[in-house]
Amino acid sequence: MLMGEYKHNMDAKGRIIMPAKFREELGASFILTRGLDGCLFGYTMGQWEIMQEKMKQLPLSKKEARSFVRFFYSAAIEAEIDKQGRINIPKTLLDYAKIEKECRIIGVSDRIEIWSNDQWEEFAEDAADSFEDIAENMIDFGL
Repeated sequence: MLMGEYKHNMDAKGRIIMPAKFREELGASFILTRGLDGCLFGYTMGQWEIMQEKMKQLPLSKKEARSFVRFFYSAAIEAEIDKQGRINIPKTLLDYAKIEKECRIIGVSDRIEIWSNDQWEEFAEDAADSFEDIAENMIDFGL
């Protein structure tokens, strides 16, 4: 399980150190792609296979499904963790997530998310303000 929040800085070459606690779970490489809410999603190879199977079930006759699959897959890369525990993130993904220097890497159960520090702080503040309301709605889902 991936959980926790870590603050890191990107170096001049676009590399970010993966938290040691995540490296074991992610393995030597993992899939990194555009996520939702302006962040990047990172999946273990096993979890990526599960996502692929789910994507195959989406109806190609639906424009939204085709658009989502294209957007999700077109930026996907295999991120390799180097000997220093870093990954190199392509400029297209950095631009999408608005990561310039400081970032947050969070564990979200079966994936990691990489956020620009500014966007994470804005999201976290908004979520904290409405956490109790969100929690009440989650009761409908059995939580």
